[in-house]
Amino acid sequence: MSKTLTIPKTGALDFLSLGALVHRLDPGLIPFRKAAHCDIHVSGGEFNVAANLADCFRLNTGVATAMVDYPIGDLIAERVRAMGVKPFYKRFRHDGVRGPNMATVYSDRGQGVRAPVVFYNRSNEAAGQLKPGDFPWQDIFGAGVRWFHSGGIFAALSETTGELIIEAMKAAKAAGAVTSFDLNYRQKLWDIWGGQAKAVDVLARIVQHVDVLVGNEEDLQKGLGVEGQDVEARSKLDPSAFFAVIEKATRKFPNVQAVATTLREVHSTNRHTWGAVAWVNGQTYQSPHCELDVLDRVGGGDGYAAGFFYGLLTGETPAEAVKLGWAHGALLTTFPGDTTMATVEQVKAFAQGGSARIQR
Repeated sequence: MSKTLTIPKTGALDFLSLGALVHRLDPGLIPFRKAAHCDIHVSGGEFNVAANLADCFRLNTGVATAMVDYPIGDLIAERVRAMGVKPFYKRFRHDGVRGPNMATVYSDRGQGVRAPVVFYNRSNEAAGQLKPGDFPWQDIFGAGVRWFHSGGIFAALSETTGELIIEAMKAAKAAGAVTSFDLNYRQKLWDIWGGQAKAVDVLARIVQHVDVLVGNEEDLQKGLGVEGQDVEARSKLDPSAFFAVIEKATRKFPNVQAVATTLREVHSTNRHTWGAVAWVNGQTYQSPHCELDVLDRVGGGDGYAAGFFYGLLTGETPAEAVKLGWAHGALLTTFPGDTTMATVEQVKAFAQGGSARIQR
């Protein structure tokens, strides 16, 4: 990794994320209008990365988030423990009727020509009520945190969540941690309280404190207000549009030292061509491509981020970090749910050219 990105060698936590925990209801192949039962997955764009790094890559990770004291909160907290992630909770009491609530994501998997359908209930969400002052950052970072991460979905929840991210980013930088941010631009969330203009303002103030940025060319254009070509104009596997926008983005935010994203060409719901790229201090890196037989596409991008961060945290070259992220993201699409069921050995074998031949 470039000498300009200095990752602390040790810390009580290798990685800490700040974001919202959600539970995802998944009826599988059946659309919700015909569903009779659902699986429940625990998720959250920021949490997913911490969970993947803990469970697959065996790092010490934590999550700072809201937790509501009611049975759904208990279910979510159990899954956080099961993934090996240390929680730092701001607790809320449920009134038995209206909340505050842990957000619900509804997402079927689609099949073939039928795309997955995703919608939400984030009404009176506890995480959206988080604000500066809710977490003892000096104590948390004082114990030693090597890498701090948050994301654009959490920033979009309310007028206070972005300010909380900025507070945490400043504390992380003061403590010497590397900082990362996944732009994850979601128009529907921003439209509730200010639209794209508000998103550009909030995200720009966050990214001023960020070392490593995750996001594709559309995220960079719409989330950061960076001009670029039509995001639909080229093949989804062609990284040229991504690299062109990065040049403009890093001129606007010279503190950003690395930008990473996935490349995905969707042939059908269950058949994708998959790749990944990264820009690190002016150098570009690209993974191989592979054909995916997708079981559940949700969380693939977080899977890539986790593998990419793992590579950097463990001293791998940027090229190898991209391959590890690409391999882990690919494997994650073969499991139900948003978080990993892969092992680090499987990831490394696939990154080095492994196959799907049976393991005896």
